[in-house]
Formats: sequence, C-alpha cells, structure tokens
Amino acid sequence: MTPTYRKPQICILGSAEPGSPAYDLAAEAGQALARLGVTVVSGCGSPATRVAAEHAVKAGGLVLSIVPPGEMPPPDWPATVVVPCGMGDARNLLMALAGDACIVIGGRAGTKSEVHLAWLHRRPLLPLVGCGGWSDELPTHPPDERANAPILPWATVAELEQQLRTLGLLPSADQGATAG
Repeated sequence: MTPTYRKPQICILGSAEPGSPAYDLAAEAGQALARLGVTVVSGCGSPATRVAAEHAVKAGGLVLSIVPPGEMPPPDWPATVVVPCGMGDARNLLMALAGDACIVIGGRAGTKSEVHLAWLHRRPLLPLVGCGGWSDELPTHPPDERANAPILPWATVAELEQQLRTLGLLPSADQGATAG
C-alpha cells in the first residue's frame, strides 16, 4: 500500500464583513477544516478569508497563505506557511490551483477572478449560499456552460462537511466512525 502524506487542501476565496452571517460562517468553516485535518489555503486579504485562517490556526490546523507582494507579512499573519509570490493580482491563479476544491464566500471582482480560474482548471467550487453576495448566484449561474467542475452549495458547516465527503476529500461518515 502506498502511504498518503498530503492532506486535502481547500482554498478559501471571497469577502464578507465582520458581523455578517457570511463572516461568522467563514470563521466556523476555518475551525472545522482544521478539526478535519484539511490544510486551509487563504490569502488572508479580506476579513472573511482572514478570519477563516485565524480560526484554523487557533484550532491547530495548517494554513498556507499565498500573498501578492514579494515581502513576508508581519509576524501576526494568521498562517503556518506563507508564500510571498510577488505577482500582485496574478497570484489569483496560484490560489485557484492550490486547493483540491475552493470554498467561495460572498465575493467581489478578485473572488470572481479566482473562481473563474478554478473553474477553467476543473476545481470543484463550494459556494456559501443564503448569506448574500456573489456566491449565492454561483449554483444557478456557473462561470460558463462547460460544466468543468461540480458546484456544491452549502449554508451550514455540517453541509460543507457533507459536500467535502461527496467530493471524496474527507472519509465518509461511516468510515470516520469506524476509523477511531
């Protein structure tokens, strides 16, 4: 049997402001991903992506942060590994490719760029729905007609976990219960 070293990696893309339901769910998602042994990939550039990373780190998880400038961020940056790419907005391609799937929360122009790149490279998209923002529209308005990847919406962290199981990124609930 071949050993498995690499943990699943999930990118957190999007934007939501503190105090919003989407922001609170981003925090819960980061914590849940850490608990599930998933590596969180976050640029930490928006409040939502930053709070997801902060909660993942606090929960003992691994967080990879790909930042646009060429310099290291300050020591309080919420990540366990930082890659300063020096590419500006072109780093959106790295974000799109760095995950086995991409969680989409709210979103503005930068998020749309990352989502479209993820779609072109066949990365599954997991849009948060029911909290407003562009991610609400993604399940019914995919980037184009090609059906490049699954679009699996979620409105609660339990639904997010189920969608990750559907993608095979987490063991099924039955396997998880018998594994321990």
